[in-house]
Amino acid sequence: MILDNWQQRFEQWMQQHHASDDAAHDISHFRRVWATARQLAQGSEADQQVILTACYFHDIVSLAKNHPQRHLSSRMAAEKTLTILRDDFPDFPAQAYPAVAHAIEAHSFSAGIPAESLEAKIVQDADRLEALGAIGLARVFAVAGALNVALFDSDDPFADRRALDDKRYALDHFQSKLLRLPHTMQTEKGRALAEHNARYLVDFMAKIAAELKGEPMRLDEAVIRRFYP
Repeated sequence: MILDNWQQRFEQWMQQHHASDDAAHDISHFRRVWATARQLAQGSEADQQVILTACYFHDIVSLAKNHPQRHLSSRMAAEKTLTILRDDFPDFPAQAYPAVAHAIEAHSFSAGIPAESLEAKIVQDADRLEALGAIGLARVFAVAGALNVALFDSDDPFADRRALDDKRYALDHFQSKLLRLPHTMQTEKGRALAEHNARYLVDFMAKIAAELKGEPMRLDEAVIRRFYP
């Protein structure tokens, strides 16, 4: 019940102070990351209050994918979170500040900060799982639309003859980042879920390949073998 109370308070704060038009980093995202993190933490000795707090505030600062300081977002988010906790949640245990800050800093793929604590590993895995599967697929194209990025290169959709460039083509993001995520997972549960959901993305790519060949009723087996040999 204590965790539920903190979650309610964090959500109330978000509704009052963090209205966002960013569909990839809204309050629904925070809820899903927490729900996943809670599953990953089940049966462990991880501090769930630290995990909950990091899940709700990890994207309190989230610079756009094409922002030159994107890699600093998580550090900025950690600093802002501690300010929020001090100012608006004075009963939050101060001894947990360093653990919360580290979990937030380390969650980011672009920051490249190693997750040292169990809590940070769980938050990192939970956030990265959001980028895979059906929700991850939807997020890729939501972000692409917001940034006016093309869906794919119609002449070379899978970058067979060019360098990957996910700043120009949304589909390139699958290879440049998303399909690499399962290998970065820090927990056994997270790795299993990531492998499962990454396969969904590969099937989507195989469906695109088949449709581009005028074969909408099947998946392109060559694409599946390429990414799951």
